[in-house]
Amino acid sequence: MGRYVIRRLLQMIPVFIGATLLIFLMVNVMGDPIAGLCGQRACDASTAAQLEKEFGLDKPVWQQYLTYMGNVFTGDFGTAFNGQPVTELMASAFPVTIRLTLVAIFFEIVIGITLGVITGMRRGAPVDTGVLVLTLVVISVPTFVTGLLLQLLLGVEWGWIRPSVSPGAPLDELIVPGLVLASVSLAYVTRLTRTSIAENRRADYVRTAVAKGLPRRRVVGRHLLRNSLIPVITFIGTDIGALMGGAIVTERIFNIHGVGYQLYQGILRQNTQTVVGFVTVLVLVFLVANLLVDLLYAVLDPRIRYA
Repeated sequence: MGRYVIRRLLQMIPVFIGATLLIFLMVNVMGDPIAGLCGQRACDASTAAQLEKEFGLDKPVWQQYLTYMGNVFTGDFGTAFNGQPVTELMASAFPVTIRLTLVAIFFEIVIGITLGVITGMRRGAPVDTGVLVLTLVVISVPTFVTGLLLQLLLGVEWGWIRPSVSPGAPLDELIVPGLVLASVSLAYVTRLTRTSIAENRRADYVRTAVAKGLPRRRVVGRHLLRNSLIPVITFIGTDIGALMGGAIVTERIFNIHGVGYQLYQGILRQNTQTVVGFVTVLVLVFLVANLLVDLLYAVLDPRIRYA
């Protein structure tokens, strides 16, 4: 296991470099990094030259990237165009989005896996058909429609929740936004768990466990569920980064000042330092989440061994 972890950590290095290089090139080469500094009007030639020199944009692209990566490894993600360090924006945004993501993951695990197990064990029953139709509707409806509808009904019409989350983003106010954020992924987790449970029910090891006279709860929980959760854990692990980076719509609807909000503001104002810095951290989140998922495989299925 130790050798496998070291090998995976070494494999993460070129992936991290390639992903950050791609983002850096898209933002700094394909776009105009100084366009947001002059507002709606284009910068004049002298001002543009001065800004390029100040931000190091007059240097070759490879040199800009090496300078940026050198600063990243020292914890310096640059300065936003308003003069605020990007690390300060991260310090205020990431805790909020992490709490929101944890709420969403909780709904995916508890509701998604529970419904998946129920429907997988009762495949073809009315409850199975009803859940399949419900999940299909959830997948088909865009997130912004679900968010605005719940905000209107629960927040405006019925007054059960605050229409917009307060600046501190307490955990109780993130329940509905977390459910909105997790809605599509929750539907996929339900359908994936259902399919995996239904397939593994016919496996030989399940028949053997039943033939040995083991209690039904132990057969389902210890044998069937653990092996069926491998593809589900894979999906949830890769979904962590997607939820954190894709929370732009949900955070805009409920006025949550998290990662999605900062990315939206950075793109809107063409603040390249903010966009590149936040995306760099999200790349690390993806890589670490994938590594943890791979390590969980051996926990769920003892037949998996790493050389």
